[in-house]
Amino acid sequence: MKLQEYTRSKGNFEECMKCTVCTAYCPVLQVNPLYPGPKQAGPDGERLRLKDPYFFSNTLKYCMNCKRCEVACPSGVNVADLIQAARIKYDKSKPKLRDRILASTDLMGTLTRPVAPIVNAVTGLGITKTVLDATLKIDRHRTFPKYSSPGFEIWLRSHKREQAAFPEQVAYFHGCYVNYNYPQLGKDLVKVLNALGVGVQLLDNEKCCGIAMITNGMSESARKHAVHNVAALQKAVDKGLKVVTTSSTCTFTMRDEYPHLLDVDNSAVKDSLLMATRFIYEKLEKGAKLNFKSDFHKKIAYHTPCHLEKLGWGVFSEKLLKMIPGVEFTMLDSNCCGIAGTYGFKKENYEASQAIGQALFSQIKTVNPDVVACDCETCKWQIEMSTGYTVMNPISILAQALED
Repeated sequence: MKLQEYTRSKGNFEECMKCTVCTAYCPVLQVNPLYPGPKQAGPDGERLRLKDPYFFSNTLKYCMNCKRCEVACPSGVNVADLIQAARIKYDKSKPKLRDRILASTDLMGTLTRPVAPIVNAVTGLGITKTVLDATLKIDRHRTFPKYSSPGFEIWLRSHKREQAAFPEQVAYFHGCYVNYNYPQLGKDLVKVLNALGVGVQLLDNEKCCGIAMITNGMSESARKHAVHNVAALQKAVDKGLKVVTTSSTCTFTMRDEYPHLLDVDNSAVKDSLLMATRFIYEKLEKGAKLNFKSDFHKKIAYHTPCHLEKLGWGVFSEKLLKMIPGVEFTMLDSNCCGIAGTYGFKKENYEASQAIGQALFSQIKTVNPDVVACDCETCKWQIEMSTGYTVMNPISILAQALED
């Protein structure tokens, strides 16, 4: 379905009954008076934009695409999709150098990984942050995630024969974060799946899911990545494999944003693309067993990322964590952390980003857990920076709790 057809399709702005629930649930509107809000930017604005593109406003850039408006909408209006689709269709401004750098995760990861220790040391310096703030408008309070060398793909290829020996196989879309920044999460997934008798394969030359490109005005580059990734997913599906992921945002982007925003048909592969937590939970429900340490004790507070809440799959992470003996579990209130990928790195968004996350940060400090569990890597960066608490993916907690 073409983008312009999608914005006119049933279930979108025509279904808006002007109840303003989306406005009440929008985290940006509460802290940024420049943003008109999801109702005005979405369905109300679409009615005007269809008459004359003159009515497109660059204030739509303040939308974080967190999807909380869509979760709240009683009529099923794709409010955030209308806003992002309008930005793609009408915004003709070219992305800034900063935005291209932030969005080019594969390129930056490939360039920096060979000299990861040097890059990590330099980007962590106060003077570097000050220069980036002054020149590129990347806020000086932010620290870039550390790069790792070698990457996850190299590690998994070295274990290819070992993984192929398992009777059941899955393909793993690891994403940029696991490959370039934190290979340990991928290793943890392999450990858990191996304990269930499942071997792990790499996808055929996956690329970044493209979400940062979408939100930074590089939709054509994102579309190319989407076409490439759907083809890679199709190869795995043709082999009879499920594809598992450990990033809520990558999963949501490939399942929902590819057809809605990039006009890329993923219908043949969508149902085979699952969060690893859902895949593991369903295996356990069917009788599979995991052996946990008898002396594992941890107080865990779980934050459901916005995109995972939109998918409705946070329940699988919750149930898996509750299965671990010795876990004292707290479900945190439904709140946005405020980072929204690259959004919170930008100087003009930093104060709003921190204000949005304040309710979440305060609750975490009140609960005072040993660790915060979360399925999103950018939420991890935001929570760790803003609270000082360690954040772990539920998969890593499972791996840590397993008998060796």
